[in-house]
Amino acid sequence: MMGRDVVVTYETLYEILRREKLRAELQLLDQHFFKDVVKYLSEKQNILDSQMKKDSVFSSSSENQKAQRQIENIKRMIKEIYERRERKIIDQALFSSRVGNKTQYNEMLPEEKALYNDLIVGMNNSRKGVLFNILSLKEPEILTESKPKELKIENKPHNKLIRFWHATPKFIGDDLKVYGPFEDEDVAALPLKVANILIKNSRAGAINTK
Repeated sequence: MMGRDVVVTYETLYEILRREKLRAELQLLDQHFFKDVVKYLSEKQNILDSQMKKDSVFSSSSENQKAQRQIENIKRMIKEIYERRERKIIDQALFSSRVGNKTQYNEMLPEEKALYNDLIVGMNNSRKGVLFNILSLKEPEILTESKPKELKIENKPHNKLIRFWHATPKFIGDDLKVYGPFEDEDVAALPLKVANILIKNSRAGAINTK
């Protein structure tokens, strides 16, 4: 498990990759893992760029080459971590689609949950349009419905855009207003406090609109 007190380093990336290789299940990472990786990699690149601009004995060609090789190794580890986790998510989405039981996993990062949801929608559409039709003696068709529904709710400055991961019944917010009900995959812009509570309780995930 990687918590907020764990700083991304070459060693921690190596350990994460090792665990993803050895274990069949997704390993639990901090929800900001990808952002932390970008920060770490950017810092490494900035240091190298700064060294290469310097004209001093402390910035030799061999040192720069060593730093460049380390950055390349870091990128390779990141790529392999992503692809190994990606394969596990694809396998889980395939299983969930086949058994008809979509489950949200805490081990998935927000970006991975979005991938998982998209895969479920695509696989379910394919299964309904092709397999189920064939078994019913019908010609296969390409289905495009069941995509995440975009709700027409005004996105005010103090609102946060979120996508629901689970069906949520009507509820009363701390502003005493009634919200919902919401279906799985619904998208809504809700007051920050309400949205953050739903996110904290793993009912929904924030959508980056930038």
